[in-house]
Amino acid sequence: MQYLGVNYDIKHIPVLDPGYIPFGVWMQAYLKGAQKPLAIAVERTNGHITVRHTMIHGTPEMRDADYRYVERIVKFLLWSVGGFKVYICGCSELAQKLQASYKIGGEREFDFTFVDQLFEKTLEVIDLPLEECPIANEQPEPMGGYMDGCRIGFDAGGSDRKVSAVIDGECVYSEEVVWFPKLNEDPDYHYEHILAAFQTAASKMPRVDAIGVSSAGDYIDNEPRVASLFIKVPRNNWDKVKTIYTRAAAAIGDVPLVVANDGDVSALAGAMGLGKGKLMGLAMGTSEAVGYVDADQNVLGWINELAFAPVDLNPDAMQDEWSTDFGVGCKYFSQDAVIKLAPAAGIELDESLSLAEKLKAVQKLMEADDPRAQKIFESIGVYFGYTVVLYSQFYDLDYIMLMGRVMSGKGGDTILRVTNEILADEYPELAAKCCVTLPDEKMRRVGQAVAAASLPELKK
Repeated sequence: MQYLGVNYDIKHIPVLDPGYIPFGVWMQAYLKGAQKPLAIAVERTNGHITVRHTMIHGTPEMRDADYRYVERIVKFLLWSVGGFKVYICGCSELAQKLQASYKIGGEREFDFTFVDQLFEKTLEVIDLPLEECPIANEQPEPMGGYMDGCRIGFDAGGSDRKVSAVIDGECVYSEEVVWFPKLNEDPDYHYEHILAAFQTAASKMPRVDAIGVSSAGDYIDNEPRVASLFIKVPRNNWDKVKTIYTRAAAAIGDVPLVVANDGDVSALAGAMGLGKGKLMGLAMGTSEAVGYVDADQNVLGWINELAFAPVDLNPDAMQDEWSTDFGVGCKYFSQDAVIKLAPAAGIELDESLSLAEKLKAVQKLMEADDPRAQKIFESIGVYFGYTVVLYSQFYDLDYIMLMGRVMSGKGGDTILRVTNEILADEYPELAAKCCVTLPDEKMRRVGQAVAAASLPELKK
């Protein structure tokens, strides 16, 4: 098979999506003939810089392939580690093309505006000679795994909120309360619920030493910058949103507070249950939600928004309506993936059904061993098998824990089986290193709210 002059090979083709071009596999094939050095650096908060030294072809006939490769790498880095400055070092032509893409009116306008919201800085693409590439600064600011003292752990879900009181690692109280954060535009509604949860947990302990929060969205310095929980709150009222957790914590006392993305906290909970790190937690639900902890079981503060990171280079791949990009993770590892493949499988879904109800309809067919539904989940398994190859080139992985409603029942079992078959057949070294699995009781034993409680280190 060939794409942009690069020959690549895959043994397993998703039967419902024969045009699929796995980015990770194509990347490996592209690099075999590349000889011109190039460096890509991405700078994020607190001077942290990720540097990727690579090669391009640098020839006229490979111009399109060079741009596609570098543009996709930049995109992946922006949605994994995150950042607001991109340095292209060693090729002015590629740097200038990316400058034209990452701006208002450019092809990557969504990414450009998202970065502005998240970091409150304008995204810059900077052209530099290779020898002037910034020096990597990957010193993590680890969080998580601290169990000493009296702690509050809060899990801000979209339909219910959970809070735990944890004393020296033991949960002494826990409660779940239904709330409707995605329907309320008044930030005071959210604040009152959060404060009430904190106060309830505090009343169950002799004191409060620290507060940890697990919440959907992206957070910088404990401030929500982009978060679906507050989707109804007008942006002109986000001053209250940005301080919502710090204000609630201050009402409890002068104690350490850490707010982290719920995907990262899920990964932390799995790692704490296993007692091992280098773990990615990936939930296939409404979208693709990802978290990661390093070898020391620390959350690193990366944004890990892989729903918007590229996985498929097929120019005819389904477009993501929000980001306007093609071939990104949310269309491959979510309920959208199941729904998009249904017509190709010969399954007609009632358009009056919600997206969640459409997924359930396909899952019902799968539980009845319908061969059409089987093809859908097998195709997703092919997607993910080759995407593990991609993710392993950006993350140090010993474990990938698959979660979410798409992974339930026979469909999830099929996705897992096909994924592991591909790795064992084509990438045995990766299969031996990286265990792709579903959460077992050992992984589940640390709840989300308890893991959240472990996020802050106590004051010394």
